[in-house]
Amino acid sequence: MVYRFRVILDNDTDEDIFRDLEILKSDTLEDLHNIVTQSFGFDGTEMASFYISNDQWDQGEEISLFDLSEDSSARLMNETTLDNVVHEKSTKLIYVYDFLNMWTFYVELAEIVDQTEGHDYPNLMFVQGQVPENAPEKLFEADPNDDFDEFQDGIDVDDYDNLDFDENWN
Repeated sequence: MVYRFRVILDNDTDEDIFRDLEILKSDTLEDLHNIVTQSFGFDGTEMASFYISNDQWDQGEEISLFDLSEDSSARLMNETTLDNVVHEKSTKLIYVYDFLNMWTFYVELAEIVDQTEGHDYPNLMFVQGQVPENAPEKLFEADPNDDFDEFQDGIDVDDYDNLDFDENWN
């Protein structure tokens, strides 16, 4: 079976930038990483991760290109087949490439089809839009529906006399 994905660059422009790709469902996430980076014109040498996502594009479990964890417990792209994380009931992934620039892509399974005799996979099917020279800037803002209160602990950091701090501790 062949998975057909639409990979959309998260950008702040009016132009839609995406690629439609075909890849065997038995291929790994590293294979998907390779065709995504190639189809968008990246060299593929930067750190990258896929995140399993729900229908609201919430970021879930991370699957990394390299294991940087202290206990070697990270789930890795080269050990994870596509059909292990993507199927008819779980169709979305978030892909982040180059953590310094944070190129972010929405990867969605569009269709599952039979393999076509004589076709090579993975396959770039369609290209829309040009990748900007620089990664779109990300605004990291608090969710307005979040009940986070930075003063919820009741400590007034400007009230030096009552902070229980010994300035001569050393």
